[in-house]
Amino acid sequence: MIRFLRNLFLRNWALKVIALVLAFVLWLTLIPEEKTFSERTLVVPLERRNLPADFELVVPPPATIDVTIRARNRILSQITDKDVQAVLNLSRARLDQQDYPLNPDMILVPPDVQVVQVFPNTVKLRLERSVQVVMDIQIVAVGKVKEGFVQTKIEVIPSQVNVRGPESKFKVKEKVRTSPVDLTDLEQTKAFEVDLILPHPEVRLAEARTRATVVVTVEKKVE
Repeated sequence: MIRFLRNLFLRNWALKVIALVLAFVLWLTLIPEEKTFSERTLVVPLERRNLPADFELVVPPPATIDVTIRARNRILSQITDKDVQAVLNLSRARLDQQDYPLNPDMILVPPDVQVVQVFPNTVKLRLERSVQVVMDIQIVAVGKVKEGFVQTKIEVIPSQVNVRGPESKFKVKEKVRTSPVDLTDLEQTKAFEVDLILPHPEVRLAEARTRATVVVTVEKKVE
């Protein structure tokens, strides 16, 4: 029995190895594709690029989208959302357009990976024209100077700043405010460094300056 088994495995062993290799190659050739390829859906951040400088994004698209990819199983298991980029190019965006299509060719994936589906296939956003205006700075003061003294003057330097944002966010006579200046028990002239508070979160300062100086002039009261 032992001799029979030995002959079975060792006789013409080279031919048997070749036959085994050929059988394996044939199996790989004939195996259904769905057995070696799979699909997977990832939640991917939606990047916005190339928004024209004269436009403001007032209603943004969703922050993430679902991307279904297809690849060989050994590759697919190693892919994460960091390996996939969804890029919405806004270089041709228009003020009168709100619906923007999302296509598989907008998705950047590693080699040998196919984008099967993007969901949603359309996103909504809204643009407005960007404007820059000069706004006055309004001083916000709290408290009173020390008894026996009088505040004779209060001024802010600079008195105006440039502000940029969506056109609809600017209203007539609106001002940029300072952070509160505390005058409590003040008995001499003093300069305060203050923050600038914008009237709306959608607007921003259009210059490097982010602070201002408030100068309070105090004199002794004349009896």
